[in-house]
Amino acid sequence: MLKTTPLHDKFGVTVHDVDLRDVTKEHLFADIRKLFEVHSALLFPAQKIGDEDHTRLAELFGPLENREAMAAGRDVPFEVSAVSNETGRGSVTEAESLHTLNLQANMLWHTDSTFLPVPALVNLLTAKVVPSSGGETELASTRTGWAEMPQAMRDKFKNAVIWHRLSHSRKQISPELGAMPVMNRWPDRPWKAIWPNPVTGEEALYIASHAFAIEGMGLEEGEALLNEAIALCTRPENVYSHRWNSGDVLIWDERAVLHRGRPWPYEEPRTLKSICCSATEADGLGYVRIV
Repeated sequence: MLKTTPLHDKFGVTVHDVDLRDVTKEHLFADIRKLFEVHSALLFPAQKIGDEDHTRLAELFGPLENREAMAAGRDVPFEVSAVSNETGRGSVTEAESLHTLNLQANMLWHTDSTFLPVPALVNLLTAKVVPSSGGETELASTRTGWAEMPQAMRDKFKNAVIWHRLSHSRKQISPELGAMPVMNRWPDRPWKAIWPNPVTGEEALYIASHAFAIEGMGLEEGEALLNEAIALCTRPENVYSHRWNSGDVLIWDERAVLHRGRPWPYEEPRTLKSICCSATEADGLGYVRIV
């Protein structure tokens, strides 16, 4: 039995006394996966994982999400994603650069990969370089949001189909950013609005800042309803804000958690490493797929 304490009173746990480098399919992972299904977010403080450890751990959850391979339609070597303003030359990107603006787009409440052909099951995020202040990652449970949603709003989402587009979130930060080819290489993607967990049976609202329309509604009406639902899910009392220490590993369920980054002094470096894994049929992908 793993030792845990609550991360937030409505979701999430901190897992103590586990070295993620020791986790294998046969050792500890079944317990970790159970906690993941039940609690949606897991924090493992003060880890010492490198890219190889990070990748091996992610592979236990499922297929590694490789966006470059998806875009190219062929095999492309997988690389761990760096969420960073470091240039690799001992400096940081300018605060007004498109790269930094793209990092700022992650400060919108979102779910990763809703615009991809296969959505994400999980994000495994670890801190490498942290700034002197700010730069938190915040989480909010869309299971909680769905459970607390007024019935009249629930009725509008229960059988809804939501359309997602990466450039929709990016253009909210900068029209130039939203117009970049890399932000427009994915066709608009529809998913059902509710994702039930196949293990616990709990339903979650599947939503993101990439969501731009609800099928059958006018664009303005649909966007207003999407914004209202995100605001409800992310009320301050429902948010966990994580102040990073180098080595922390935060893992969350992309089917049931919204997240966002927070600002920091952009003249200071900040580097997180992220791996997403794609959802499979065993993760309930069929529940949200449009057939």
